[in-house]
Amino acid sequence: IGELQQSSKRAEFAFALKINCEVDTMIKAVILDMDGTMFNTERIMSDAWVKAGKELRCADGREIYRQIMGMTHDSAKKVFRETYGEGYPYEDFIELGRKFNNDYLAENGVPVKEGLYTLLDYLKENGYKTAVATSTQRETTLSHLKSTNTIQYFDSVICGDMVEKSKPDPDIYLKTAGALQVQPAECMVIEDSPNGITSAYRAGMKTVMVPDMIEPNPELNAMLYACAETLDRIIPILKK
Repeated sequence: IGELQQSSKRAEFAFALKINCEVDTMIKAVILDMDGTMFNTERIMSDAWVKAGKELRCADGREIYRQIMGMTHDSAKKVFRETYGEGYPYEDFIELGRKFNNDYLAENGVPVKEGLYTLLDYLKENGYKTAVATSTQRETTLSHLKSTNTIQYFDSVICGDMVEKSKPDPDIYLKTAGALQVQPAECMVIEDSPNGITSAYRAGMKTVMVPDMIEPNPELNAMLYACAETLDRIIPILKK
């Protein structure tokens, strides 16, 4: 029943590619978030956090996961401490969670989201400027991009340790537009998390949600240019 309800929500917000009516500006650049958008890594990290919480006998962050998705390390740390108290062993928890996460990826590889290569090929063939804008640190980001043979598709890669303020602040997307030498209104952003969507919206960019762990809802939909079930379904939106 739960799966049917989720499917119904996606049918309402995503599958129909419900595009908001607004004055269109020519899209010159497409910017992608990484975790949960390009790669199915949010779920792996979530599972790693559950394991870390059990081993350390502390809260595993599931109740605040929606709140911290897309945030940098320091911003997430602040939310953890505010929620669970100053004594929360955040650094130990993150380190252990990262170990479980890295062990999984080393054995299984970085899982690529459906339609990624199709979309990236289309963007390259049609002359769009492209970038990754992720809250993940640069070392991990470049490792993921290299291991999935996607790094060559991007003109710029902007990471969480390259900006002062975390998503949902617009800094990372404004910095990315600057790196690509385009105006924010000329950018389309592909995101999966509320913090990322808010960040791109505040930057004045057209934002497309490809749902991952969080389903679209009226609050998010109000900030979206469109919503797509998979990455390759963004192509018809660009063509339109």
